[in-house]
Amino acid sequence: MRTKANPKTNEAGEDKGEDAPAKERRHGGRYIYDELRQSILTLKLRPGEPLDEISLTEQFGLSRSPVRDALARLVSEGLVTSLPNRTTIVTPFEIAEFPNYISALDLIQRTVTRLAALHRSEADMVSIEAANAAYMAAIERGDFQAMAELNKSFHLEVARAAKNPYFLNYYEKLLGEGQRLLHLHFDYILNEPSSTRLGRDHDDIIDAIRARDANRAETAAHEHTSLFQKRFLDFMQQNLTARISVSR
Repeated sequence: MRTKANPKTNEAGEDKGEDAPAKERRHGGRYIYDELRQSILTLKLRPGEPLDEISLTEQFGLSRSPVRDALARLVSEGLVTSLPNRTTIVTPFEIAEFPNYISALDLIQRTVTRLAALHRSEADMVSIEAANAAYMAAIERGDFQAMAELNKSFHLEVARAAKNPYFLNYYEKLLGEGQRLLHLHFDYILNEPSSTRLGRDHDDIIDAIRARDANRAETAAHEHTSLFQKRFLDFMQQNLTARISVSR
């Protein structure tokens, strides 16, 4: 008697495997979260753009439950905002709020870097240096998407070495918000003379942490934040706000 063919196997009885969309759907909310997060960070989804649950369920071919789970996670990270009328949007970033963002980033960055110099282990140093090496490799490739992710990974390794989970959680949220800004102006940085410094400013932080010099580590972190601020404001003035006065 001839057996009925299994649609998941070929004629030799070997498993053909699932196609990519089928595999992706199995991951449900995690897959939706990853896709939306990447689109937000790379500005494919612009600040202020609405995120409609029904449209997303149709787009991903899933029920509303995993869509809601993904959006809830993005809300917790500050990348998505739920408005009182139940509308969900990509969190806007007002240029007027940039000084406040920088102030918060500078304070927490100085704190975790200082604590890392005081509390880091040899294993922490290995992780910090490996994260920086991966970031530098992305710079060499000109891979903007990887650069934003790996820059964040480097700073989170520093924060882990600080041994304070409260600072780590807050710092991760700030770095996540900053990824959109990094991606927005990376092309400008790489094509400017100052691009020779891109990435190398991590070296001062690493050296200070390795030497367990808390004061120098904090100073290096502050200078790093100031460099990010200068690059972004230079980009804004030359590309997006030619007619707007940007205070420094």
